[in-house]
This record gives sequence, structure tokens and C-alpha cells, in this order.
Amino acid sequence: MALSQGLALPTTSVRDSVEFETALADLQVESGCPICLDYLKDPVTLICGHNFCYSCLSFSWKDLDDCFPCPVCRFCFPERNLRKNPQLRNLIEVAQLLQIRRSKRKRQEERPMCEKHNQFLTLFCVKDLEILCTQCSFSTKHRKHYICPIKKAAAYHRKILKCSIEPMKNNVERVGKVIALQCRKSVALRKRVKRRKQEIHCEFVQSRLFLQHEQEVILRQLRDEEMNILAKLHENIVTFSGHVSTLKHLLRDVEGQYMKPDLELLTHVKSIHHRYQNLKHPELFTFSLKKYGFRLPVQYSGLDRIIKQFQVNVILDLNTAHPHLLISENRKAVQYGRTKQNVCYHPKRFYLCPAVLGANQFTSGRYYWEVEVGNKPKWTLGICQGCLPRNWRNQPSVRDGFWAVGRCTKSGCVALGPRRTQLLPVAGPRRVGIFLDYELGEVSFYDMSDKSLLCTFQDSFTEAVWPYFCVGTDSESLKILPVPDHER
Repeated sequence: MALSQGLALPTTSVRDSVEFETALADLQVESGCPICLDYLKDPVTLICGHNFCYSCLSFSWKDLDDCFPCPVCRFCFPERNLRKNPQLRNLIEVAQLLQIRRSKRKRQEERPMCEKHNQFLTLFCVKDLEILCTQCSFSTKHRKHYICPIKKAAAYHRKILKCSIEPMKNNVERVGKVIALQCRKSVALRKRVKRRKQEIHCEFVQSRLFLQHEQEVILRQLRDEEMNILAKLHENIVTFSGHVSTLKHLLRDVEGQYMKPDLELLTHVKSIHHRYQNLKHPELFTFSLKKYGFRLPVQYSGLDRIIKQFQVNVILDLNTAHPHLLISENRKAVQYGRTKQNVCYHPKRFYLCPAVLGANQFTSGRYYWEVEVGNKPKWTLGICQGCLPRNWRNQPSVRDGFWAVGRCTKSGCVALGPRRTQLLPVAGPRRVGIFLDYELGEVSFYDMSDKSLLCTFQDSFTEAVWPYFCVGTDSESLKILPVPDHER
């Protein structure tokens, strides 16, 4: 029992010591000035119940004339009325005696100071997220902002940061996975590039072997043709040699009969005439070599150098545009808009089909222009004559005076005009080149991604033609590519 009582005394002493330290800390907090954070000196008490040092409050209000707010609760007083509190001053002196070790210098080292006003930074502007002193909080910049003590603001933002820790960890983990995925993609890319290099090398080796084989075949064909022609030439020479020999024999007979007497001459003249008239003259052998050569695909044939010298600056004709079409300021791009435009009536305007003509009229010469169609699901490009009706709802599949290609379905591109033909590739081109040779009566369409020929129409142009553009009803644009400056 005594042992039990002896052990209880130290426990009670420790608890009392903790309670005393807690009470002393509370007393020190209540004895501190909210402005300088030091013990109150010559304390004054406002009507709102908050206490301040007389000098600190006077300094805080020194630039104010009509309104005097409490630095803590912001309650405004119409007059500068400072009531001193001598009883509180005595209590503070007791608190100072109980805790001499807590000096002002130590507090100054622990608390940051405002460089502008040389006051402790005790407040926080919620809007600007800035730490302020009391004087800063009264400035014009922060006067209308919500100001709160640092402890309250820190607790709020600590809570926000705590809530963001887990999402940030997840984000870091997710980014790590992305980095790992990208690293795997890099390795896969290297392997793919290596494999593709090998494929390209094999393709070029095969191409060289193929070209070498083609060269040998063509040279062999040329050599065989040469031998055949030489044999026919030799045979023709032999025929002419026999013919010359026959002529010489006939010439000698004629010369011999020419000098004979009349009766003998007339006796043999019938035979000579018969031989001369029945003499067959051999035909002269003529020849021409066949055209030999290996035609490369059009993408290797210098298409850019050939047709781009005829590139023309095509622009759109506003008077022909469907009311729903939106045309760019430079008249090089057009797209379908959901809102109908307020346009004037024009006899050349399209009203049912979302189409527009180019402003360029062609009656002779050669011309080239390019149009970017991108991933549009439906489009039509080409040329047409002026007799094209403006009241059709869709482009016709077969019609005179209209030559075009377009993507009308997901199955691929089709040729529209005097005939309808399914074209390859199935996937539509992203950029289409159009080449018109008016005198030759040809209009050709190229997939400019690989310079391959899509389609060629051959006809005879007897009237003026205009570029034709049908954009479909999606929101993607058709863009006429500009002519490079060096080609204008």
C-alpha cells in the first residue's frame, strides 16, 4: 500500500507540472499583443474586447482618418478612442516574471519580419496568397480581400496539401508507367526501324536485280531484232542482186537486137517486150526499231518538275457558293456551315448541292492546282462547263460537261463524269493534284501523297471550263494550296 502511494506522488507531480506549463503558455498567449507578438506594453482595450499595446495600435492607425478597424476582428470604430487597461498591465507584469526566458529577441528570430514596415508577418491574404503584416493588410491592395491569421490559413492549406498527396502519388505512378511505356516504344521503334532498313535494303537489291534482268531482256530483244532485220536486209540485197543480173542480161539482149537488121529485129522484139513487161521489180526493205525501255511508276518520273510549272492560283467564286458554305477571306478555303448565309440570288449559284466553282475560267492552255481534302468523308473535285445545272441535289455519276473524282462512300474514290469508275486506293487521298491540258482534251487527277495517278479523262473541250468543288456536309475544310512564290 505504501509502495503504491509512493509511486502515485511522482505521477501527480508530473501531471501538475504539465498543467502548470500549459496554463503558463495560455497566460503568455493571452498576454501577448496581436501586432508585435510581445507582452502587452501599456495595454489598451477596444470595445470589441481585443487588447493591444498602445504604441502598436497607434502606429497601425497613424495613416487612418475616418475609420479605425480592429487589427484582429476588423470591426471599425468611427473615432480614435483608446482606453488603457491598468489591471491587465499588472497581470502582464506577473506573466513576465513567471516566464523571463522567453525574450523578445528569440521571438524575433523565430518570426519573419516585414521588410517594408518592420513588423511581424502574422496575417495571410487568401486571394493573393501572400503573408502580410498588420500594416500591409490595411493597404489599398489588400483592403477588400479576405485576411485571416497565419495559423488558420496554414491549417486550411495543410489540409488541401494533404488531400493532394494521394492524387500526386497516383500521378507520379501513372507518369512512371507512361515513361516505361515510352521506353518500351523506343525499343520497339529501334527494332522496327532496323527491320525496315533490312526490308528497304532487300527491296533495293531486288529492284537492282529486277532492273538488271529487265535490261538484259530488253537488250536481248533488241539484239534479236537486229539479227532479224540484218537477215531480211541480206535477203533483200540478194534479191536486188538477182534482179540486177536479170536486167544486165536483158540489157545485153536489147543492145544486140538493136544493131540487127529490121527483119531480124522485128522477129525477136516481141520476146524482148514480153520479158521486159513481165520483169518483176523487188520491193525495197524498210524497217523501224521497236521502242524499248522500262517505264518507271509516275512517282519516279519527275511529276513535280513537269506539272508544277503550270501551277495556277485558283480562288473561289463567291457568287456560285451554296448558301451554307463558308469561304475564307483569301477565297482559298471552304467549309460547310450549319447556319444558312444571307446571300443574293445568282443564276450560277448552287442551291441544293453544297458546291462552289472556282473564279478561274479556262479556254486554252495547261493548268495545275492542288487541293487538300484531309480526312473528309465526302468531297468532289474536278472541272465543269458552264451548262452544269445548279439545282441538282447530288453530283451525277454520269454526265457530259463534268469531269471529277470524289469520295462519296467509305468504299473509296470514284470518277464522276462521262463514265463512272471505281478507283484505287480504297482509302481516299489527303491531297489531290489536278492537271488540265485543254488543247489535248485531258484532265488528270493525282494522289500527291505518293504522286500516283488516280484517273485521267480524255475528251474534247469545246467550251470554257471552271474548277469545281463539292465539300459535303461535314465541318472539315477543303483548302486550295497556294502557289509558291518562285512559281508565280
